Amino acid sequence: MTAPFHADPRRLLALSAAAAVVLAAHAAQASEGGASIYLLGSGGPEVAIQPPLKGVFFENTYFNYSGSASAERPFQIGGNVVAGINATVRADFPIVEWVPTTNLLGGTLGVAAALPIGGPSVDVQAILTGPFGRQVTIARSDSTLVVGDPLLMSSLGWQSGKLHWQLSTFVNVPIGNYRDGALANLSFHRWAGDTSFAGTWHDDKSGWDFSSKAGFTFNGTNDVTQYTTGTEFHLEGSIEKALSKKFSIGAQAYYFQQISGDSGAGNRVGPFEGRVVGVGGHAAYNFMLGKAPVTLRVHGTSEFNATNRIEGRSIWLDLTMPLYVKLPKAPPHP
Repeated sequence: MTAPFHADPRRLLALSAAAAVVLAAHAAQASEGGASIYLLGSGGPEVAIQPPLKGVFFENTYFNYSGSASAERPFQIGGNVVAGINATVRADFPIVEWVPTTNLLGGTLGVAAALPIGGPSVDVQAILTGPFGRQVTIARSDSTLVVGDPLLMSSLGWQSGKLHWQLSTFVNVPIGNYRDGALANLSFHRWAGDTSFAGTWHDDKSGWDFSSKAGFTFNGTNDVTQYTTGTEFHLEGSIEKALSKKFSIGAQAYYFQQISGDSGAGNRVGPFEGRVVGVGGHAAYNFMLGKAPVTLRVHGTSEFNATNRIEGRSIWLDLTMPLYVKLPKAPPHP
């Protein structure tokens, strides 16, 4: 069912679990703070394509997000109820994926782990209610450089001709560096899991790729703030066209909707169900690093129609490459 090994890095290096890379940053949090653990926009080109060979693969994503929310709607961040937010997140997500088999239930299995590291920065016009009920009316800023919550991911994908489809999951493990009462955090400090289904139609001959992904994120309770984030739905789609063996360009969009309200003893802002739409574009460059095929892809996305969320723009840079692949045995000579 898998394709033979060849030098097309776009096909070889489609790290399926990397589609579940998350933005674990309270600096841009309808969810506690106003953003999600799931990284909107990660379900882009080739999202359902699994690596065709057993081995170990590496992806590194650098993420830069800048957004804001008006003072008309209060948010709750780190136990603080705040208004008038400007947030910036610069974070790096190294991911290692292991493909132990290409024949599990007729599909290819991938398991992966990611550890976000970065520096969120938050400015607010006012803190309306502090962690202990204190009323404050002055502006405040906070920034940090920390390690976020690690993520454990898995995926199982199948192929039939040009069509690929995939089931994927991830779990957010709340053991990162969480700063109690702070505005800027990279850790969400709650258990969370995501289940998604993705499909890709990919034609090497014509160079066209059509991909889509939908899923649900289930959130637990932050035991420091006693805030429980509701269940979230995400839907993404992308189109990409290869201009040559080295270059490709495309467009993508996403829709996010929180389908159950926030709750918990520490919740001071009500159900706080969020919604946002994003559109953007991407470009990829494929090259060889020694004998290893490498893909470098840049994305850019702008958000609009945000409700109970930070609204902003993101730019991120992905690099994918194999660390080790197990090549099939050569057929015996006649």
